[in-house]
Amino acid sequence: MPLSHHDQFSLLKDILNNHQLDCCGSVAECEQLERLVKSLLVNPNISDQIKPVLQEVYSYSQNGQYTQHLDSHIEANLDNLSHWIDHMNTNIK
Repeated sequence: MPLSHHDQFSLLKDILNNHQLDCCGSVAECEQLERLVKSLLVNPNISDQIKPVLQEVYSYSQNGQYTQHLDSHIEANLDNLSHWIDHMNTNIK
């Protein structure tokens, strides 16, 4: 059963929140972020307001997959993580 876009946003925020709180993550989580964002970007129910943030999260996930030091990548993006989570909480109803 496919996830609704609300479920996808919930999962996306959960992973980003875990990265923010734990300052660590896994390549598998970055891959999951990438799949979620790809799915959301092609969904016609998604507002154009949130798409720039999704594209930033996509870049973050891509860079995270291929970095030698994922924890450092996450730590370097703590402010972005906070911004993305706040933006999604504000703009996703």
